[in-house]
Amino acid sequence: MNTRSWPLIAFLIFVPVVCWTWLGILSSDMYGSMTGASSWMMTSPWDGPHLVLLWLMWAVMMTGMMLPSAAPTILLLGGSRGALVALGYLSVWTAFSVGATALQWLLTQQLILTPMMETSSRRAAAILLALAGIYQLTPLKQTCLTTCQAPMTFLTRQWRSGPGGAFRMGIDQGVSCLGCCWALMALLFAGGVMNLTVIAALTLFVAFEKLVPVGAWGPRVTGAALIAVALWMVANGS
Repeated sequence: MNTRSWPLIAFLIFVPVVCWTWLGILSSDMYGSMTGASSWMMTSPWDGPHLVLLWLMWAVMMTGMMLPSAAPTILLLGGSRGALVALGYLSVWTAFSVGATALQWLLTQQLILTPMMETSSRRAAAILLALAGIYQLTPLKQTCLTTCQAPMTFLTRQWRSGPGGAFRMGIDQGVSCLGCCWALMALLFAGGVMNLTVIAALTLFVAFEKLVPVGAWGPRVTGAALIAVALWMVANGS
C-alpha cells in the first residue's frame, strides 16, 4: 500500500474511534446519573444552546456510524483527494443532522418522544419500523444502494478534477448514501437515540448492506422483516 495512504487510514480510524468514545460517555451518563456529559439533555427549554448541542450529538453520531462504510471510496482516491471526498461526504450527514434535530424537537413537542429520546409507545415505534421497511422495498433505495456498493463505478462516472471536484464527489457520494440509509437512521428514534446497542446494530447493518454484495434481495428481505416486526408490535402492543 502506498505510504501516502497511511495518514488517510489513520484519519478513517481515529475519527470514528473519537466519535464512538464520546457517544459511549454520553450514553453511559444518560442511562446513569445524568450529572455529567448528558445533563444538558434534561433541561426544559429548547433554547439555542440546547439545539446546538443536540445537533452536535447527531453530527458526531452520524460521523461515527457512516464514515467507516464510506472508506472504500475514500481509500480508492487516497491522499488529499480522499480527504476532501471524506469532508464532502461528512458535510451531507452534518446537514442531515440538522433535519434529525428538527424532527426530534417536533416528536418531543408532540409527546411521541420521551425525554430519554425513546418513543413513548410501541405503536409509534412500529410506525417507524414499517416506514423503514417500506422504503427498503422502493426502487430509490435499490438505486442508491447500488451506487454505494460500487465505489469504482461511482468514481468513474462522477469523476471531477481539482480539490473542489473532489469535495463535490464526496457530496455526491454522501447524497447517494443518504438516499440509501435515511430511513434506517430514523430507527434510532424507535430504539432509543442514545442506545449504544441500537446504534452499533444499525452501524453494522449499514456496513454489511453497503460492503457485502448481497444483491437486490437483501433490502427486500430486511424490508419484509421490518414490516413483519412492525405488524407484530401493533398486534401485541398498546
